[in-house]
Amino acid sequence: MSIPLLEITPTTQNQRVPGYEVPDEDDSPIYRLANAISDADIDAIIWAGYRQIFSEHLILESHRQPSLESLLRNRLISVKELIRGLGKSEVYRELVADTNSNYRLVDICFKRFLGRATYNKDEQIAWSIVIATKGLHGFIDAIVDSEEYVQNFGDDIVPYQRRRFNERPFNLVNPRYSDYWRTQEIVRSGSSYYEVKFYGQGTPEKRSVRSAIPSIFLEMAQGIIRPQIDFQRDRDRAINTTSKVQLSDLTRQGTTVKPSVSRTEVSLPYSYIPADPKV
Repeated sequence: MSIPLLEITPTTQNQRVPGYEVPDEDDSPIYRLANAISDADIDAIIWAGYRQIFSEHLILESHRQPSLESLLRNRLISVKELIRGLGKSEVYRELVADTNSNYRLVDICFKRFLGRATYNKDEQIAWSIVIATKGLHGFIDAIVDSEEYVQNFGDDIVPYQRRRFNERPFNLVNPRYSDYWRTQEIVRSGSSYYEVKFYGQGTPEKRSVRSAIPSIFLEMAQGIIRPQIDFQRDRDRAINTTSKVQLSDLTRQGTTVKPSVSRTEVSLPYSYIPADPKV
């Protein structure tokens, strides 16, 4: 017996508020199988599905799902089943599911399959219970078969970010490089995140990242870094230096300061002429 989904109180988000904006080129394009009349249209739908679910603009050959592509090209499955198959693929498990905690996996899957972020932590906890009880495949089935998915995308529309304003598509958020992923890598490899393995003769040798950086780069970095100025320390040093300087006291009575420059005698080239000369 499966555990029922916990009750969740939705919060206000853009997709839940009626919009009055005029459609323009910034709106997300809608890829619908019913409007596909050529092979190029089918290719565009498949490409949009990869881009939405796998979050890749450059699809690797090893990530493609030829069987799903063939079934869609022959109209044997709907777009909804294509999206379901991409979510259940080993590529999605490797790229997204295995590199995140259940809470973050719920948020990423909602952004990619339902076109919106999770409302709050309560919704992440409720759907993480679904992952724990039904596994990844049961979780994907629960999302794709949900009433919200059917109302917004139906059977022949590729999911998209609903009512995006002034921000990049959040389905392109990289699932890696979170705290959970770094911790798992440390536990799996048995080495620190700041260690490098050198593969030479014999067994690999672990060294610090500093040892892996060329010395010429360190010298260049040291030349760029300027020493920091400690204004408080320089101020205290200046005050201590000036307080030790002895100044002469010129205010005492009866003291005469002799000039340091003496008068120089000058021999004039002419004789002194009296004021009243005798005639």
